[in-house]
Amino acid sequence: MRVLIGGGSGFVGRELTRLLRDKGHEVTVISRQPGPGKLTWDELESRGLPPCDGAVNLAGENVMNPLRWWNESYKKDLFSSRIDTTKALSQAITASPSPPHSWVLVSGVACYKPSQTAEYTEDSEWTPFDLLSKLVKEWEAAALLPEHVAKTIKQVIIRPGAVLGHDGGAMKQMLLPFWLGLGGTLGSGRQPFPWIHVSDLAGIIAHSLEPSADTPSPSPQVYNGVAPALNTNYEFTKELGRVLRRPTIFPVPGFVMNTLMGSERAVILTQGQKVIPKRTLESGFQYRYPDLTSALKQIVGS
Repeated sequence: MRVLIGGGSGFVGRELTRLLRDKGHEVTVISRQPGPGKLTWDELESRGLPPCDGAVNLAGENVMNPLRWWNESYKKDLFSSRIDTTKALSQAITASPSPPHSWVLVSGVACYKPSQTAEYTEDSEWTPFDLLSKLVKEWEAAALLPEHVAKTIKQVIIRPGAVLGHDGGAMKQMLLPFWLGLGGTLGSGRQPFPWIHVSDLAGIIAHSLEPSADTPSPSPQVYNGVAPALNTNYEFTKELGRVLRRPTIFPVPGFVMNTLMGSERAVILTQGQKVIPKRTLESGFQYRYPDLTSALKQIVGS
């Protein structure tokens, strides 16, 4: 299988590329920088879609970039880096004389309203309620293929929680304070913490790229890209401290997070949603890291 990955040089993209190549598939990465085995976004626009069996978009400016201050310019980049690249791929697929059989967009769980009681599956209805949920709405809309094209292409949307892994994502910024014994709960600690190990997210994407035996549905299949374990921020904090053998006695109050990160962005960490991967489990996907202990032990190497 030949797979085209938008944003393939990022944290999840590197893991997906490794997994697909290990399975014997051919991978071409679309990125801003040219290079061997790469295609630039400008080349995609000018030359059109290269022959491929599956396409994935993972591109987007990191919401948690610690080097970017939360301002209008950064918010604009968050939207354009996701929506423009998704539109570029969906338009290239639509215009292609031999389009891929699968088209996968990886968005996020920010569409579900934070709550300590509500449980969300892929079938849950939602409407935008803040900046990040509005982003998910526009992002997923940009991926939709016209009806005449959708008849032959499997469209998939995967909504991951916090992606945990050794060399990037949420863990990259957390490990140092925890190693120093300065880790602690964020906000109240009672908020749900939907998460997934990066190799499981790559596995769900690879699983979604497989050709479907059924006639494709005109609307996308949605999969929640989260582990089946439902954890709170407190449970995550305590488990990470236990695996690292470090104390976790320095809670970070919500107002400090809002000041440091901007309140619209801090909600990702200070609030959360109980997200259930109902359809992901029903699809037969087997998680390698279904619980925090196995995931964190793999990441910290203990």
